[in-house]
Order: sequence, then structure tokens, then C-alpha cells
Amino acid sequence: MRALVQRVLRAHVRFPEGAHPARRYLPPGASVPPAARSIGRGVVIFLGVGAADEPPAARRLAEKCAGLRIFSNDSGKFDRSLKDVGGEALVVSQFTLYGDCRKGRRPDFAGAMEPERARPLYESFVQALRVLEVPVQTGEFGARMEVELVNDGPVTLWLETDSRS
Repeated sequence: MRALVQRVLRAHVRFPEGAHPARRYLPPGASVPPAARSIGRGVVIFLGVGAADEPPAARRLAEKCAGLRIFSNDSGKFDRSLKDVGGEALVVSQFTLYGDCRKGRRPDFAGAMEPERARPLYESFVQALRVLEVPVQTGEFGARMEVELVNDGPVTLWLETDSRS
């Protein structure tokens, strides 16, 4: 799994009009989930699932994200984690993190897991963060989204699990 983690002051994800994926699964007259989801201070995690990833990777990566010491202490040093500061997480599925651009000009996404298998791993990651008592908002897996964030620092980190372990 790959995660691009950005420390933020605030962030939100919204779905362009008519693009909310829940619309196609709801019976007529049912209410549609919120068109926007927001967090305050915390992290935005763009999460990609690789073709060889297995369920334990989701838990390990969630633990790493929750415990990353990327928030400053009173001396200004990175010494506090998301949990330490009571921060929130916005998790957005991002298969394009597996785009291989080494050849040609069009990314090759063969390294990404197919959506039917990737969704449960994405959901496992989100659930693992919640078990760790991190308040989580999410995008919608496979949906077209607009993500806005105010990067704090900026602080942006790339995390990757070893899919072989």
C-alpha cells in the first residue's frame, strides 16, 4: 500500500453535482450521504492499494499514519503524533499513486489492485484508524471527487508497505 500523507490545518472533499456514487445504489426517495466531508487539524491521506497487497498491510499502515510524529511540540520539534494532538484524518482512495510513468507519457496503472479487491483493503485501513481512535472522514472509493486542503508546513510524506511481508 502507498500513502501520501499531508499535514493540514483543514481539508474537505466534495462530490461534483450528480457525481456522488451513493446515488446509483440508493432506492428512490432515499437520502443521499453528505455532499461534502470535512476535517480540521490533522492529516489528509491519499491511499493507493497495490496489486500484491494483503490485509495485514492496511493495519500496519494505519498504525504508522496514526503514530507518525509530524506535529510540533512546544519547542517546535516534530514530536507529537496525530493521536497526541487529537487530530483528524481525511482518507481518499487514490489508485493513481501506482501510476508508472517511466515509459511513454501515459501512466501505466498495472501496479494498482483492481477495484473489487482494493475496496475491502481501503475500508480495512479506514477501520484500523477508527480502532486507533482517530476521527476519520473519507472520500468515496472510486468516485470523482474534489479535494481541497490547506497544507500545514508544508509537511508531506510518502509511506509504503512492503507487500511481500
